[in-house]
Amino acid sequence: AAEGAAHCALSAVQHVQGGARAAYALCRPPGHHAYAERANGFCYLNNAAIAASDLRRHHDRVAVLDVDVHHGNGTQGIFYERADVLTVSLHADPHFMTPFFTGHAHEIGRHEGEGYNLNLPLPKGLDTEGYLRELERACERIAAFAPGALVVSLGLDAYEHDPYQGVAVTTEGFERITRRIAQLGLPTVLIQEGGYLSDALGDNLASALAGFA
Repeated sequence: AAEGAAHCALSAVQHVQGGARAAYALCRPPGHHAYAERANGFCYLNNAAIAASDLRRHHDRVAVLDVDVHHGNGTQGIFYERADVLTVSLHADPHFMTPFFTGHAHEIGRHEGEGYNLNLPLPKGLDTEGYLRELERACERIAAFAPGALVVSLGLDAYEHDPYQGVAVTTEGFERITRRIAQLGLPTVLIQEGGYLSDALGDNLASALAGFA
């Protein structure tokens, strides 16, 4: 299943490289907690990192934007010492949300990668408007980096009624989030990450995909 999810991500890359403005990969299991050398947090292969690495064969610079409610610790770890892949993560503050030990604002990259990792920890219960303000910071950093393509780790667990109760994005808010990301005008691969069982899960996904419509 993990291998199939990785191939799903690579298929989305092929669509984008073939001229599609965006492509969505319904990856299960998810991947953004997986490191190069170990599994973590229900993740075995890092689908977003695999997609970004494949995109690097075609572009000098690639950005990864993680909007899952949990920090994309595996993605950060894989690219932490690289300057050719910018990693940006908006997530519930690790002082109260797993994975706890990564995702703090002072983690900015190391060696050649210093300055190419941006973490935006969010306070508990942050609403859609607050989230969009932080997203603007993320989008400005990505625009300044000027990548050739973008990978989005699309978590739907930032939902206001998600069991984790990290932040409080509304169903309509997901469309506003992805609409702002689409305005970057980059070839974009959307990789499914979190999204826990709730009656609104399908509606939240439809809302998120509508932002690229």
